[in-house]
Amino acid sequence: MSGIQGTRTYPGAGDTSDLKYPLGTRLREALTEVRFHQLFGAEEQEPELPAERRFPRLFGLWRLRARACSGTGAWRLLLARLPPLHWLPHYRWRAWLLGDAVAGVTVGIVHVPQGMAFALLASVPPVFGLYTSFFPVLIYSLLGTGRHLSTGTFAILSLMTGSAVERLVPEPLVGNLSGIEKEQLDAQRVGVAAAVAFGSGALMLGMFVLQLGVLSTFLSEPVVKALTSGVALHVLVSQLPSLLGLSLPRQIGCFSLFKTLAAVLTALPRSSPAELTISALSLALLVPVKELNVRFRDRLPTPIPGEVVMVLLASTLCFASSLDTRYHVQIVGLLPGGTQLLLTMDPSLSRFPQPLLPNLAELPRILADSLPIALVTFAVSASLASIYADKYSYAIDSNQELLAHGASNLISSLFSCFPNSATLATTSLLVDAGGKTQLAGLFSCIVVLSVLLWLGPFFYYLPKAVLACINISSMRQMFFQMQELPQLWHISRVDFAVWMVTWVAVVTLNVDLGLAVGVVFSMMTVVCRTRRVQCLALGQAEGTELYRPLRGSHKLLQVPGLCILSYPTPLYFGTRGQFRRNLEWHLGLGEGEKETSKPDGPTVAVAEPVRVVVLDFSGVTFADAAGAREVVQLASRCRDARIRLLLAQCNASVLGTLTRAGLLDRVTPDQLFVSVQDAAAYALGSLVRGSSTRSESQEALGCGK
Repeated sequence: MSGIQGTRTYPGAGDTSDLKYPLGTRLREALTEVRFHQLFGAEEQEPELPAERRFPRLFGLWRLRARACSGTGAWRLLLARLPPLHWLPHYRWRAWLLGDAVAGVTVGIVHVPQGMAFALLASVPPVFGLYTSFFPVLIYSLLGTGRHLSTGTFAILSLMTGSAVERLVPEPLVGNLSGIEKEQLDAQRVGVAAAVAFGSGALMLGMFVLQLGVLSTFLSEPVVKALTSGVALHVLVSQLPSLLGLSLPRQIGCFSLFKTLAAVLTALPRSSPAELTISALSLALLVPVKELNVRFRDRLPTPIPGEVVMVLLASTLCFASSLDTRYHVQIVGLLPGGTQLLLTMDPSLSRFPQPLLPNLAELPRILADSLPIALVTFAVSASLASIYADKYSYAIDSNQELLAHGASNLISSLFSCFPNSATLATTSLLVDAGGKTQLAGLFSCIVVLSVLLWLGPFFYYLPKAVLACINISSMRQMFFQMQELPQLWHISRVDFAVWMVTWVAVVTLNVDLGLAVGVVFSMMTVVCRTRRVQCLALGQAEGTELYRPLRGSHKLLQVPGLCILSYPTPLYFGTRGQFRRNLEWHLGLGEGEKETSKPDGPTVAVAEPVRVVVLDFSGVTFADAAGAREVVQLASRCRDARIRLLLAQCNASVLGTLTRAGLLDRVTPDQLFVSVQDAAAYALGSLVRGSSTRSESQEALGCGK
């Protein structure tokens, strides 16, 4: 059966059929898929080669690519993998250099106290936080595509790394360790932290090779924000012993937050008044300065470096008052460590870390920790880079970002660094200070390098309680994310549920398990929403060719004997049952009407049995084998029930799956249309011709009156 040929007019009010049409409406030919391809052509598909000729052709393609890599092709590859070769020739030295220099120095000054503070979260000596604020920043400046991105130590990754370090290298129950035993313990912990960075970097490089940058989309915005808010609470509780001057073993595993709270409350009578006073004064300075920087961001030429001021004041006070000896205040000690640098004040004695491959025997033990760290690293960094790329109108390459962060973690692990990523606080600080390009990262590295080579002795008397206060104050933005919950409830209650489930899982269990629970629950909500989609009955808007859901509207035309259904969801094994039940109810097939008393779709009164059904598959983005077989079975049941089945607007992927499942054995190509309007026009013409034939037969038998 072919479509309606040529241009025609719907029958008027006085014609045989009682169907309602816009008078005088002229319609084009109803286009089937076959007719559309005949008129407008289709994409030419390359003929499939015989099996014995496939591999020679593959080798030929390899030879072509090899020739393309010479000369121009190699230069293009180099430009793609080394972004400075692309943006540095176009750098505006007079307009941008001063802004990059000021922003880089500002961020570098913040990196020093923040790096040492986050090193405590990772359970490694503070100097390794400085290393992590130097090497990864340098590598990302050479490989990254985010012009305004600032990388380095990140509280979430430091806390996740610290959990792995404490699990694999727990602190001995004997509290008083000798100097040699303390150095051995620190060396083991640094090795585990570096192995975690090596593993996460290797995983990201593997994702880059496989071009899996799209995986970051599986961490939805509610999951990421709930994760960061939950981690902020973990950071706050984990720093309580340092704030109070208590030497307590770090709790790990599930319910570690509550275990830490219980241990702190139990040991509260043993807290140090001196360190409690230092903590209170530090927070009294840091919190207002953070608030001033946020409220007067547009008026201040550069943010107030509250952390640096606090570090200088606390170090001077501790040195002048001998708080470490008189009140046993815990201090940072020697930087970069292992030498009598403070006593000799000889910069030549400062040690820079030598390249050392992490202990690869640890990789199987830390793989479960490296995978979530790699996902969080890329998800947070890619989302931050995308935000500022959209704001300043430039593009980033998600797969190149995988290479940049993977290389920065893997290479920096050779220099005893722990996992790192882009950070929201330093990135916003870099933008506010006037940073324009990745060159700001080089100025930041110069500041950190100066501290490592020459200024390390000045941090000897820095109390660790001040670093704990810096950790807590840096979580300010993460705590305030909970203020968005009322708006999220108003916009989407499903996303609100995802946020709450992830946050409760992170707080109750731990960061790794909480992240896994959040991702799984988020994906489950997507699957459940695809199963709850309604199968909509469509009607024609009078005077137009538009079809809209009926939903009880009396202004849309319903044609007796014609049923137009839209199924706006993927058709796969999870939705095939719902698809079958909806179609059975609407078409009255088999026992579907008895089994389903109230369908998901709107109730539609059918004056006579359905003779033609049009399925709008424009919302079916994909179909698997189970879903395709369900459509084929539906076609067979419609044919047995003498119902004409028409499919409209199938995309190429879905149509190919249905064809391979045997759909064309049940229907003809003339029953596949390019749009709902074409299928409905064809169906209306069929019903009109059918009505005319029945009327003539009744008149011939004397039954017309």
